[in-house]
Amino acid sequence: MWAVGELKLPCERIDVGGAFGKTKEPFYLAMNPNSLVPTLEEEDGFTLWESNSVVRYLAGKHGGGLEPADPKVRAKAHQWMDWQLSVLGPAITPVFWGLIRTPPEKRDQAAIDGGKEKTTAAAKIMDEQLGRTRFMAGDAFSYGDIPVGVMIRRYMELVPERPKLANLERWFGEIGKRSPFQEHCGGIPLT
Repeated sequence: MWAVGELKLPCERIDVGGAFGKTKEPFYLAMNPNSLVPTLEEEDGFTLWESNSVVRYLAGKHGGGLEPADPKVRAKAHQWMDWQLSVLGPAITPVFWGLIRTPPEKRDQAAIDGGKEKTTAAAKIMDEQLGRTRFMAGDAFSYGDIPVGVMIRRYMELVPERPKLANLERWFGEIGKRSPFQEHCGGIPLT
């Protein structure tokens, strides 16, 4: 089963990302020329890559309440998903790669510290939004919460010296209780 929010879909997971170099093989490059994960391949041969595009597609195709019906709320959910790609993800990436994927003797502490500062600034933007709405796009959980939730999980674990952000912490606690989050994000090592 693959879960998007509370939506659970039967699937077969083929872990090519964990097997270094598999994403560079011709079969994979034919599906995803970026050589990155994830890539969705359906039974009819339809392929789609980019995490947020896959989430939007599956939510639209299978329902489950993750895609907001109201076009303005849906646009806000898209906004936060795009913001995760352009602001939050790039901010936390040097922290994640520096602390998790780089041996201590090869770490660039200036890049890690800079990433922590940028991620904290982004988290403050989220905290402000979450002071106005229960979830990122409004008062109901949507696919707009999923990608930022994954990045904020990294932030919570990798930046223990972060400031208190009550709204963000309330939201993270709430999404952290959701069974798909616990199954796919909670308790799973960041490596």
